[in-house]
Amino acid sequence: MLRLICIKLPKQLKHKALSLTHGHFFSTSSVKSIAELPNSKDPQLLTVSFLQNSCGLSLEPAISASKKLKIENTKNPNSVLDLLRTHGLTQTHIRNLISSRPRLLLADLDNTLKPNMELFESLGFSSTSLAKMLIKYPTVLESDAYTVVEFFRARGFRDEQISTLTMKRPEFYLYDAHKILKPKFEFFKSLGLSDLEITKLLSTKPSILARSLEKQIIPCVQELRRILGTEENVLKAIKAGCGRGLIEANVEKVLKPNLSLLINHGVPHSLALKLLLLRSNPLLMSTYRFSEIVSEVMKLGFDPNNLQFVIAIHSMAMSKTLWERKVEAFKSFGLSKDEIYSAFKRQPLFMLVSEKKIQKSMGFFVNKVKMKPSLIPKNHYLLLYSLEKRIIPRCSVLQLLISKRLIKENTNIFHAIRMSENKFVEKLVSKYQNEVPDVVRAHQGKIEFQGFPIDLKM
Repeated sequence: MLRLICIKLPKQLKHKALSLTHGHFFSTSSVKSIAELPNSKDPQLLTVSFLQNSCGLSLEPAISASKKLKIENTKNPNSVLDLLRTHGLTQTHIRNLISSRPRLLLADLDNTLKPNMELFESLGFSSTSLAKMLIKYPTVLESDAYTVVEFFRARGFRDEQISTLTMKRPEFYLYDAHKILKPKFEFFKSLGLSDLEITKLLSTKPSILARSLEKQIIPCVQELRRILGTEENVLKAIKAGCGRGLIEANVEKVLKPNLSLLINHGVPHSLALKLLLLRSNPLLMSTYRFSEIVSEVMKLGFDPNNLQFVIAIHSMAMSKTLWERKVEAFKSFGLSKDEIYSAFKRQPLFMLVSEKKIQKSMGFFVNKVKMKPSLIPKNHYLLLYSLEKRIIPRCSVLQLLISKRLIKENTNIFHAIRMSENKFVEKLVSKYQNEVPDVVRAHQGKIEFQGFPIDLKM
């Protein structure tokens, strides 16, 4: 293998490479300085040696990389490596980075590399996320990153948002912000979106900025105008669906066929458009899967003329596999499929809850509160409220007050959970805090819920 690799070297270097095989040139146990190596004045051998010993490249990649740069002294390359290490990059990160972009070793350290690394650090990049970004887009280190960051800052993006956005789309650092990004911002503003709304939408779906303004964004908006009729409706649809890919959608091949499918199943045009205005993602699914969902909703007996029909489609708009996993999650707590689907017919929104939350919430109500499983989907809001921020603290308050015999044993837990926050605090926290100071801590989630001392009214 070594001889095959050396064939690729110029003839005058073959003997040198072979003669160094048993010396420092291929040493992997320690890093040697260029000055210690024989023939250290030969630029290509010095380059290969440095790439191996200091950057960790194996022979073949080092030879390949050496064709793209020529190291004549190690001052700048060593300083570049020191900079990378200072910012938390490991030897593995460095090897991968230099393998993909050897010329970084000769880049302008003081005017480009160092300012960019400090900028990324100020944005909150961890060493891991920074390494991940640089390995994928090494030229980002040599870009005019400061101008791009300032462009986003000037438009209301917080540094945290810029960090998240550019972790998703590092190539933005390579863009000419004023030629590529600015026209898109101006177009969204011309639609009536505020700076804050644009910031929110693009933070959620930064890939929009990578799409062509002339070939994708403008044609899509023009089609939405034809479908929705008014600028107000277009704006509503963009606000509701921009983060879910509406602006990136293929209107002709996906959106229009799905809208037609609804109308062909008897859904009034106004209701079909409501789905687009409220939550566009079901209409952006593949027509095959969307057709399956519409058929299933029809079989369950939903009326196409009723808003619940559209809500049911919205709630079922997920992969068949995910839907089945959610059903199985409910079944694991003793619910039958009929009970689950009956609950879905009463209130479809409860199936929007994640599989993880179903497991966690059902586990709490069944195991801690001792609630019958069938009661939970019937009272769907139990699954929609935050377990940590609302349900557990309120149950802890009830637990404490019942144990002190300050409220009746037949207190209705469903009513207590549904009560507005102000009313709950007034009736069950402020009222008793002088007599039982711990009620405040319970409401703050600082007292663990152990279970009710008696069976509550359910």
